[in-house]
Amino acid sequence: MDIFKNILSSCILFFALWSSVAAQEKPKDSFYKTVAQDGTGDYTSIQDAVNNSKAFPYERITIFVKNGVYHEKVKIHEWNPNISLVGESKEKTVITFDDYFKKINTGPNSTFYTSTILVEGDGFIAQNLTVENAAGEVGQAIALSIHANEVAIINCNILGNQDTLYASGNGFKNYLKDCFIQGTTDFIFGSATVFFEGCTLHSLRDSYITAASTPKGVNHGFVFNNCRLTAEKNATQVYLGRPWRFYAKTVFINCEMGSDIKPEGWHNWSKPEAEKESFYAEYNCSGAGYQPKARVGWSHQLKASQAKKYTRENCLGQPFATFVKQFDLSVK
Repeated sequence: MDIFKNILSSCILFFALWSSVAAQEKPKDSFYKTVAQDGTGDYTSIQDAVNNSKAFPYERITIFVKNGVYHEKVKIHEWNPNISLVGESKEKTVITFDDYFKKINTGPNSTFYTSTILVEGDGFIAQNLTVENAAGEVGQAIALSIHANEVAIINCNILGNQDTLYASGNGFKNYLKDCFIQGTTDFIFGSATVFFEGCTLHSLRDSYITAASTPKGVNHGFVFNNCRLTAEKNATQVYLGRPWRFYAKTVFINCEMGSDIKPEGWHNWSKPEAEKESFYAEYNCSGAGYQPKARVGWSHQLKASQAKKYTRENCLGQPFATFVKQFDLSVK
């Protein structure tokens, strides 16, 4: 009888332990969702997956998107923070739409309604996917619009023409790593502090790469570290940037610049006052497009001691900089 009791007790204990381990290994349905066009996931639409996510969750929600071309506008709502949108592959998971200024036609602010993905939820992460505005050269047409804090975009293609990437928000800080960003005029613009690391900025024609609108009193605007500046063959006269607003700040550090970059580097957008108030600088760059002696006189070539201040920690703040370290070993 004692033997039987011992065997029964052992079985009960084993089952309890197995159930506990199984419960830990199985992802909670509310925290993990799959999107697949063929119906093999939880949803066939990315926006449906977002809309059915819990508001203000205590834990991060991961939405895994299988390969496919998703023709939809996606909005990450303010009440949907801490969402991770992870593609199956950078090249084959494509989110695309074709809104542009004249198509929206709601007045002088129509640009800001054109985005393929609009991010308003803090802590958003996008990884291993392509975001595209497919409208073509028809004027302002945003692919990715970020109006949120502590957003990380990792190993993504961001494709468009004019105004491809908009990063806005006074005091908002965001991080882009190992991304390919393509466009024409002002294809990286906005007021947020953004630290770009290991990204490729590809100009489709002669124009301006950046148009920062950094607010007065903000220490950092756009900072590009270890990035590559490339261009199509027909693009031979490209400016590093121009000031959308007077206090624009843009810095290139340890970047490789192609021959398409104009010797003078920067343009004042016909705003003489911006030459006094904006801050455009470079440090230790390379390539045919890096001609520090030919740059406009109101731009800056940093000293090593000055360049040391442009770290992730200083630009993004310690908590967020520590968080994004998890992507240091991300696979391209």
